[in-house]
Amino acid sequence: MLKIRLTRSGSKKRPYYHIVVADARAPRDGRFLEKVGSYNPLLEQAHESRIVLKKDRIQHWLSVGALPTDRVEKFLIDAGLVKSTKRVEQ
Repeated sequence: MLKIRLTRSGSKKRPYYHIVVADARAPRDGRFLEKVGSYNPLLEQAHESRIVLKKDRIQHWLSVGALPTDRVEKFLIDAGLVKSTKRVEQ
């Protein structure tokens, strides 16, 4: 099963995340298949490079069955790549 998820990099108290496609069994910061974007939470909301996505590659991975995590799904909804799915919260 493939997941589109975040991997953390950056130094202590200065997080920076790569958006990657990885096997669900791989460690969070471990092996991945492809980098498809980045997320820098330290930049302000309106900054253009806060979230960077390779839209064509993400569409490819979604078409072959990769599932985004909750946080990545929010990014994809904001970018218009996937439709909003209502999830039942427990």
